[in-house]
Amino acid sequence: MEFNKSQKTAEMPKFRAGDVVKVFRKIIEGGKERIQVFEGMIIAIKGAQSSSAMITVRKVSNGFGVEIVVPVQSPNIEKIELLKRAKVRSSKLYYVRDRSAKSLKMKFTDAAKLGKEEEKAPVVKTKKVKAEAVVEEVKAAEIAA
Repeated sequence: MEFNKSQKTAEMPKFRAGDVVKVFRKIIEGGKERIQVFEGMIIAIKGAQSSSAMITVRKVSNGFGVEIVVPVQSPNIEKIELLKRAKVRSSKLYYVRDRSAKSLKMKFTDAAKLGKEEEKAPVVKTKKVKAEAVVEEVKAAEIAA
């Protein structure tokens, strides 16, 4: 835990499965250091609650699927940019591996259009009619008892 906190870099935005991101990694070749960009979709997030979250990013390059597992707080990661966000209903998108990009038909929204409304927790809407009926049933049960 202490080691993970010492490795922490700048605060990263909250990522979700279905986000399209650019990962800027530091690569050391010989004595030179350069930054390599990997752009793809997040298909899984592991350890999101911990201090060392890992994201799996997938892209298709020349007809081959390429995946990298990135420790979000690693010092070898320069930055991670959020480009687009898709609304998905699953936290792990491993089914993407078996399907083509065209068959997925995800609706993406640009990161520039995402506002503070997007970062709020989703509001669960319930029908008032059902809620009132439940309250009336509970009151009737209390009176009968």
